[in-house]
Amino acid sequence: MVSIAERPAEAEDRAIPGHWEGDLIVGTMGRSAIGTLVERSSRFVTLVHLEHDHTAETVRDGLITTVADLPAALRRSLTWDQGTEMSGHVGFQTATDMAVYFCDPGSPWQRGSNENTNGLLRQYFPKGTDLSRHTPAELRRVAEGLNERPRKTLDWDTPAERLHALLNAS
Repeated sequence: MVSIAERPAEAEDRAIPGHWEGDLIVGTMGRSAIGTLVERSSRFVTLVHLEHDHTAETVRDGLITTVADLPAALRRSLTWDQGTEMSGHVGFQTATDMAVYFCDPGSPWQRGSNENTNGLLRQYFPKGTDLSRHTPAELRRVAEGLNERPRKTLDWDTPAERLHALLNAS
């Protein structure tokens, strides 16, 4: 595992797009989950459909599939907590050419954008519900809704607008 302390400065200052924070929101009794990815510069959200479980292999494969749809300019790094679901991070790195960094134990604030987004996602996916019943199409609709929601932290731009502007500038 590579520590968040070794993540490049460009990820920390949010100046360059393509650095992501990731996590899982977990459903009732820990049986189901949805993967969440948030781009640090724009707060753009992508959700990962995990149909049957959230083992390391399922999470790795879901992340690879999701990241494969991103333009190369948006595939710089991923920061995650130290959950066992990311024990397949080497396979993810090999498949995507994205560096993976891990937060310090018990330090969720080191992925603050993702933690905030997971709070917003609970409006759509309440705790104690079966998350496996949501289809990939439903997850896309929820992500689109969040990506079209103006954010105070973005001077009232939407994440989609901010991402578009960052990509056009680079």
